Amino acid sequence: MNFSIQSVYNWYRETLRNPKYRWWIILGTLAYLVSPIDIAPDFLPVVGQIDDVAIAVLLISEVSQMAIDHFKSRQTEKDSASEATNTYSEGTARTVDVEASSVQ
Repeated sequence: MNFSIQSVYNWYRETLRNPKYRWWIILGTLAYLVSPIDIAPDFLPVVGQIDDVAIAVLLISEVSQMAIDHFKSRQTEKDSASEATNTYSEGTARTVDVEASSVQ
């Protein structure tokens, strides 16, 4: 079995983007961050914090990217709905009220 950091990252990213497992991954990541049981224990001066920081950065970057994608898709839906409304209103007849006055 070929193990690489990239494969772990891809698994984490794809699982986080799956709505069925999203909250489990987020809660598991937060539990890992506060847990004293780590890959590198926190009592080691620098190494103990590196894995926690890496996991926190990964979680924050993926959740923020999902939020950006969500807001972009909502904006696109809003724009397409607005275009459909404008096309509909342009195709209908408009009534214009005009006050006429005679010129002498």
